[in-house]
Amino acid sequence: MNTCAQIRDGGGVGRASSRLAGRLAMTCPMLTVMMGLLACSRSGPMPNEQRGLESSAVAITVPSGFLDEIYASGLDGATAMQFAPDGRLFVTEQSGRLRVIKGGTLLPTPALSLSVDDNGERGLLGIAFDPAFASNGHLYVYYTTSSGGTHNRLSRFTASGDVVAPGSEVVLVDFDRLSGATNHNGGAIHVGVDGKLYVAVGDNASGSQAQSLGNRHGKMHRLNLDGSIPSDNPFFATATGANRSIWALGLRNPFTFAIQPGSGRIFINDVGQDTWEEINLGRAGANYGWPAGEGPDRNRPGDSAPIHAYNHGSNQCSIAGGTFYNPPVVQFPAGWVGHYFFADYCAGWIRRLDPGSGQVSNFASGVASPVDLKTGPDGALYYLARGNGRVGRVRAAVSEAPRILTHPANQSVAIGQTATFSVSATGTAPLAYQWQRNGADIPGATAASYQLTNAAASDGGAQFRAVVRNGAGSVTSNAATLTVVDNRPPTGTITSPGNGTLYGGGQTISYAATGSDPEDGALSDGAFTWEVVFHHATHTHPFLPARTGARGSFVIPDRGETATDVFYRVHLRVRDAGGLEHRSFVDVRPRIVALTMATEPAGLGVSIDGQPVAAGTTVESVVGIVRSLGTTSPQSVGGRTWQFSSWSDGGAATHEVVTPAANATYVARFAETASTGGGLRAEYFDEIGFGAMPRVTRVDPVVDFDWQLASPDPAIGAETFSVRWQGRVTPAFSETYTFYSQADDGVRLWVNGQLLIDAWYDQSETERSGTITLVGGQSVDIRFEFYENGVDAVARLLWSSARTSKQVIPSSHLTPAGATPAPSGTKINFQVAGAAIPAGYLADTGAVYGPRSGGQSYGWNFDHSDFTRERDEHPDQRLDTLCHFHAGGIWELALPNGSYSVTVSVGDPHHDSVHTINVEGRNFWKARGLAAGQFLLSTQIVTVSDGRLTIDQGAGSEKSTRINYVEVTR
Repeated sequence: MNTCAQIRDGGGVGRASSRLAGRLAMTCPMLTVMMGLLACSRSGPMPNEQRGLESSAVAITVPSGFLDEIYASGLDGATAMQFAPDGRLFVTEQSGRLRVIKGGTLLPTPALSLSVDDNGERGLLGIAFDPAFASNGHLYVYYTTSSGGTHNRLSRFTASGDVVAPGSEVVLVDFDRLSGATNHNGGAIHVGVDGKLYVAVGDNASGSQAQSLGNRHGKMHRLNLDGSIPSDNPFFATATGANRSIWALGLRNPFTFAIQPGSGRIFINDVGQDTWEEINLGRAGANYGWPAGEGPDRNRPGDSAPIHAYNHGSNQCSIAGGTFYNPPVVQFPAGWVGHYFFADYCAGWIRRLDPGSGQVSNFASGVASPVDLKTGPDGALYYLARGNGRVGRVRAAVSEAPRILTHPANQSVAIGQTATFSVSATGTAPLAYQWQRNGADIPGATAASYQLTNAAASDGGAQFRAVVRNGAGSVTSNAATLTVVDNRPPTGTITSPGNGTLYGGGQTISYAATGSDPEDGALSDGAFTWEVVFHHATHTHPFLPARTGARGSFVIPDRGETATDVFYRVHLRVRDAGGLEHRSFVDVRPRIVALTMATEPAGLGVSIDGQPVAAGTTVESVVGIVRSLGTTSPQSVGGRTWQFSSWSDGGAATHEVVTPAANATYVARFAETASTGGGLRAEYFDEIGFGAMPRVTRVDPVVDFDWQLASPDPAIGAETFSVRWQGRVTPAFSETYTFYSQADDGVRLWVNGQLLIDAWYDQSETERSGTITLVGGQSVDIRFEFYENGVDAVARLLWSSARTSKQVIPSSHLTPAGATPAPSGTKINFQVAGAAIPAGYLADTGAVYGPRSGGQSYGWNFDHSDFTRERDEHPDQRLDTLCHFHAGGIWELALPNGSYSVTVSVGDPHHDSVHTINVEGRNFWKARGLAAGQFLLSTQIVTVSDGRLTIDQGAGSEKSTRINYVEVTR
């Protein structure tokens, strides 16, 4: 069992500390949130325990000319705030209470108390006001309910004064059912300048959901105020039913966002995973790329990159809150109007972003776990600090004498314990503090807090106060009285689970304890309070809110966090009749195994939980946790194209697995597809034998003919003719294949030089077969001969194998004899004539299309040599050279018809640039801006049908797109 001797600062008290992190779906590795769950073994009130809300009594650090002050305090597990049109500030608490702050005073009666599921990051999470609130009293909230299965709900209520009218709830939207994962819940809501409700919903810890129009997780939604769906939503025609509310997708956990007054511009704060936090520009129909990518780089063309991203480090981990500075009354510098303020929950800073220049500046630091920011009607910046349960206000400073914000509180401690008194004040800096006991100065007590250690019975009744001074004057706080009691603390012992117990996903953990007190004896069930906190890396997530009783249990989720640097801390607090406490905890650790992702053949791409990983990657996983394995198909590597066949565990291309109890390897198996396709070369003879020259030569896509009494071509007689089909056949799998002929009359078949069928004589329609073992993806010769000698004419060629159902051999697996093979790995570098040519590349110097070295034909529809450049700045020759597109410019490469993997690089080492690229009509980028020295690389599959690969920039302007190189493989 673990114990500790002090309480971490900023922990707060009660339920605030039990669910610190609230709706913040912060499965990011640097969320340094010290839960302050008072997990200590010291008896009686402890030194830091007395700090409670006063642990952040000292004002945060703000720039010169600004003043930070406490606007209101006493909040419990705050998650979001919003100003009503009449100036009142409404704050949501995770446990389901909606609080009202009026004139800087927190009203004691909640405006609304909802029954919510507040496990993990669920609960009451968002609030917005109707534009006509003054007349209709409508307000909107987002909360998690267990009614009808756990899910998030958007409801409308009607306010009546400072409370919500009973029975006024109108349920507008019940969102999709939630899995066992209690994180990534989203919850921010706002009304846009268009009068529509915008709602942010997290991916429920399943990244793949963020990319599907078949669910509402990982999305931004747009709704009418009555909950109906606007018909001009971007996916109204492509999604179905309730999913038509989707306005943007590809988000991980957009738990806060802001809408700029006037312009309606939306900035979405998306909490990242391993490395990046993002601010995204909200756009109808946008895809922000999660889980394929995060941060400034996007792995897929068309995904929207953030307008600002910052990485983890220096205790940064989770973007929280955001507000545009567009107040009706401007307090801050005029040049800041329109700027965007945002905060980091773990680092506790607030920064300012200039949307015009993209420049980011530090503004404030030392905020206790900020979760929301708002620009007030008075022009001040308000922040919601969950860590100490208060709303702070930063305003423009004027020279003023000190003013007490929080007075010292009365303290009650046991003999030998420590009492801590704290004060907070505001006024023109610097502030000086002097503590007094019974009106006399205490030597050396010149900080914002004072500790009396080893309290004696004689200290009982002493009064402590603080005098605060600056150059403009002084102020004296109220006096706080110290009570010293002769009471010994209780003792609690956790009997289950044992410290270090190992867990797996889906497992039930039972907890139990005994407790006794020197004065009270054995403690009753009501004296025991339990809380469970989920620890991940250097931060924590709330898990099980406070529960009373000597015993109980909880279930480990089998979904949600997939990292292994995690554990559950089970906290116990026992309290005696005199109010003294004993605290202890035990840790329940994960059972970890290794999962290896492999492919056959090696080197192809797979993913785990939606994120691409290299084949051969081994990841650690907690036993029992559900993981998602995936792969894409087809894939092209080294000029060869591969089609997904199966996973070693029998799962589909993308499927879920439950992490087994032992190390495991999962193999994605692929088969190479036909290298060319298109059918077989057919020679038709106007006789039974093949002595004369063929009358007709053509390519037949498949051999599947029932001519009956007709002829195959007007140049061929109907009753006596013969056909020879030749080319190559490419199997999909390495296994034994059976080839079938169905013919009337004679037939012969050779595969890879082996005569499999030999029935060269007159016969009625008969099926014959032969077998041969082939290697997947390796093409072999095939020749099929047939003659017709009266009555009916039938000729069919089929195959089957263990993994191929009996069928006519498809055109995609047949290559006509004499077809020109596709070049393997054709690489073109665009450059100035005479520049160095990268190894393995051919040079394009802007010349008009025609034959070039290497046996290839390529070039432009008109001369582009005047637009080729060599910058002599970049060490990679491929990127150092480029060619601008003239308006209307088209570049082509001669290729046989078929499917190709095409890689294109664009960018300029020296100049800013904007790029639009279409390859065979497939868009790679559209008006994508790059700074000097930035480059984009994209690979996509395209199909050539006219003998030329075509690249253009569509309607792009003169010199807009700069292309560096192209790589083409079959």
